[in-house]
Amino acid sequence: MNPVSPKLTLARYVGRLPWILVVVIVFVVLGFVLSPWFHTGTAVGVLLLLWQLWLIPAQVKLLGWLETSDELLITKGRLWHTFTVVPYGRIQYVDVKAGPVERAFGMKSLILHTASATSDSTVQGLPAAEADALRDRLAGKARERMSGL
Repeated sequence: MNPVSPKLTLARYVGRLPWILVVVIVFVVLGFVLSPWFHTGTAVGVLLLLWQLWLIPAQVKLLGWLETSDELLITKGRLWHTFTVVPYGRIQYVDVKAGPVERAFGMKSLILHTASATSDSTVQGLPAAEADALRDRLAGKARERMSGL
C-alpha cells in the first residue's frame, strides 16, 4: 500500500487540538473563578488532548491506497479496519479537494464518487501533485471501463 503524506499528522493536529485547548482553558478559568468542581472538566479535557496526541499519528500511519490493473484499494483503521475496493468501471467522477489547513501543508484529498451512496472512497493527505495525477489516471481508467456500458 502507498502511504499518505506524513504531513497529515501535523495538519490534523492543527485542525483538532486548538479546539480542545480552548475547552481546557475555559474549564481552568471556571475552576478558579466559580468552583473547583470545574477542574473535573479540565481533567477530562486534558485526557482528551492526550488521547488525540496518540490517536492522530496512529490513524495516519494506517491510511493507504494502491492502484491495481482493475481497481483502487483503500485501507484505513486498526480497530474498525476498512478495506475498500473500488472497481474503475464503477467510478462516476473523481473530486480533489483541499481545505485551508490541507493547502497550507501542500496536501489534497481525493474523493471517488460511485453509484453507491454508502461507499467511503476517500484518500486523505495526498501530496497535491500526486492527488492531481491520481485523479487524472483514475478518470481515464473509469472512462475506459465504462465505455462498454
